[in-house]
Amino acid sequence: MPAKARPKKNLSAMKRARQAEKGHLRNKSVKSSVKTVVKKVETALASNSKEAAGGALLQAIKAIDKAASKGVMHKNTASRNISRLTKKVNAVKPQSDVPAAGAA
Repeated sequence: MPAKARPKKNLSAMKRARQAEKGHLRNKSVKSSVKTVVKKVETALASNSKEAAGGALLQAIKAIDKAASKGVMHKNTASRNISRLTKKVNAVKPQSDVPAAGAA
């Protein structure tokens, strides 16, 4: 963590420092929630549950899009993350088809 800047002298700089701190905390919260929903998708993928992964993917897409619209994340980064998650979820085979394919 970088060290705190020395206290500002004029009112506008003090206000700007307060606003920057609030924005930092807000952005940190949004980034954390995005990481959490992405981790839920990864967990569902690890358990090979396509239904759970699909539901978690919808939540992740919503959270990532919201972060991009608020400026917390660049829109191209958000799009890339959504694309990669979607490809991973689509690559998972449904569990009901796996035994039928092995038996045939």
